[in-house]
Amino acid sequence: MAWGSQSFATFLILCPTSFFLGVLFSLFPYDYPILWTAAPSLPEAFTALENHLLTLHASPPLIPRILHIVIATGLLGFLFKLYKPSESNMLFDGASLVLYMIGIIVYVTNIVKGLRVVSSGDYGQAELVEGEVVMGANAGIDTEGVKGIGREDSLRVLSASHTILALVLVGVLVLQAGQWYAERKERQEMERTRKEKAEKGKGPIGTRAQVEKKKKF
Repeated sequence: MAWGSQSFATFLILCPTSFFLGVLFSLFPYDYPILWTAAPSLPEAFTALENHLLTLHASPPLIPRILHIVIATGLLGFLFKLYKPSESNMLFDGASLVLYMIGIIVYVTNIVKGLRVVSSGDYGQAELVEGEVVMGANAGIDTEGVKGIGREDSLRVLSASHTILALVLVGVLVLQAGQWYAERKERQEMERTRKEKAEKGKGPIGTRAQVEKKKKF
């Protein structure tokens, strides 16, 4: 892939990654009192996080659409960079894509599901796949006794998911920076080698030219 196209593809990866890190940083003031303090978490901290998540989940449909477009933009960048990949692309971009997909899985399985639980207020309900309750009832299985996690634990899981997602996205940035550094060193080494070969080639030619010039005189 040409260097200009690769730079544009890297731009498509870095912008969504940085955008999501900014979104997660905006959640850090709510997550900090719940996860990162030695003192017991106050009820007000859980209420503040819950109210913020309710606001996010109740946002207009345009907001999640923009979010999903940004996610797709990152995937498009990886698609561009991994088209006819070099060894560097396979190593750095392949690992970055794995981390990016892990982030999407955390978002879909933990964060989206957690937002739905917070919005519905069904804390402590069974963590069952859709349809299992009905199937269990039809089979004569008592599903009412199956308990899930409570309100505070659910909010802690959401906060931990934010942290996991942030670490994954930082890993993507680190791998992309490592690729840039490795390619930069490779270009510098190739340029140094080219200059050394050019200087060695000029030596004998210059000497022969000087000898022929002296013979003419």
